[in-house]
Amino acid sequence: MYKTLSPGAVGVKFNDLPSALAGAKKHGFGGLEVGASQIADLVDQHGADGAKRLFADAGVRPAAMGLPVDWRGAEDTWRADLEKLPRQAKAAQALGVTRTATWVLPGSNDRGWDAHWDFMTERFRPIAKILADHGISIGLEFIGPKTLRDTFKYPFVHSMLAMVSLGRDIGPNVGLLLDCWHWYTAHNTVADLKRLKAREVVYVHVNDAPAGIETDKQVDNTRALPDETGVIDIAGFLGALKAIGYDGPVTPEPFKKELKELPSDDERLKVVGQSMDTIFKKAGLPTGR
Repeated sequence: MYKTLSPGAVGVKFNDLPSALAGAKKHGFGGLEVGASQIADLVDQHGADGAKRLFADAGVRPAAMGLPVDWRGAEDTWRADLEKLPRQAKAAQALGVTRTATWVLPGSNDRGWDAHWDFMTERFRPIAKILADHGISIGLEFIGPKTLRDTFKYPFVHSMLAMVSLGRDIGPNVGLLLDCWHWYTAHNTVADLKRLKAREVVYVHVNDAPAGIETDKQVDNTRALPDETGVIDIAGFLGALKAIGYDGPVTPEPFKKELKELPSDDERLKVVGQSMDTIFKKAGLPTGR
């Protein structure tokens, strides 16, 4: 496993790729999440070898890309994005990116469980096929908090093993974006994690939960830095992933408003990078520093 930076997830915005690579390297991140359109433009401008060299020179891996398809909205938009996907997937493959991910809300106000399952498989099977043709896996993120689930008319997948089942129904290159926040709020366990196969985990997010709040009363966008409170068993979480052989990116996603109050992006990255070092050490993983 290696620490990966998704700049937007920690409230950081870089003006260009060299700045993002330099920031990731300075603060101990071995990987960087990059936008799919940015990857395609990068390969067009520099060629695959030139694009790879930018990352190699910085000592940072191109760890993953966001899924560049609006699968939630209108059919016309979904189809238009599907038409663009082969170019983006080809560029990602050339750069060595093998992972993408997206989140799935734990309910719907329009469709019951079975109808929403059918909607998901219909929307995702063509996406998965294009990505599989280019050696790319998709991670689907289940959303755990009961406070969010209860806002929907119809419930949907909100736990780890149910999302694995949905992924299997879509295609062989579909697995989990596994966030320890959602693992915790869905009442999943370390034993549940050990039931997974490494190939079923595509991408990993880490954070912590505010102390003094019951699990079912946690609110999705109010979190803490990894290991800040100790509410989430991050050592157990990462230890279980290590035990099943997961060796991919681990990305902080704290949604902590106080990060925005720090004086600079460099300070934000310093704080987040130190928290990542802490959890890697607790889990017996190399920090890369």
